[in-house]
Amino acid sequence: METAATGPTFRDATDADVDALVALIESAYRGDSSRAGWTTEADILQGQRTDPEGVLDVIKSPDSKLLTVEQNGRIVACCQLEHRGDHAYFGMFAVSPALQGAGLGKTVMEEAERQARESWGATEMHMTVISVRDDLIAWYERRGYRRTGKMSPFPYGDERFGIPQRDDLQFELLVKRLV
Repeated sequence: METAATGPTFRDATDADVDALVALIESAYRGDSSRAGWTTEADILQGQRTDPEGVLDVIKSPDSKLLTVEQNGRIVACCQLEHRGDHAYFGMFAVSPALQGAGLGKTVMEEAERQARESWGATEMHMTVISVRDDLIAWYERRGYRRTGKMSPFPYGDERFGIPQRDDLQFELLVKRLV
């Protein structure tokens, strides 16, 4: 007898989730598997997107959490939330490529925003996005984020963040009011 699909459940990541979370994040952004979804960075960055140490740092940090999303018993999405005074930082966002385009990302963002407001009293959500990612920035804009024009440099030479395939990468700060 088949069981019906269940909706997503949200929880904070634990040490035991590290390997599954690294695999999810890599699958959403790097290599051929990422091309199944629309969030791929495979054409602008090669190499790794994150590593177990980076994921564990987020899980262990007292000011952050790695919100983990499960569906039918497996991890299908995640995002980092970090408390930074009056605002929260949103990062390490990944949705399984096979599930992209079906509304799960929007659901995860709404839950992240709710938790940042309710847990920390955050009045804004901040994130940084690679500025050449026009489709991704447009997706965030449709969810109420605005471009600020404030840029920060891409960490060229630090392969923990990938191997750039072009020389014009930088991060743009996007902001959304949460109140």
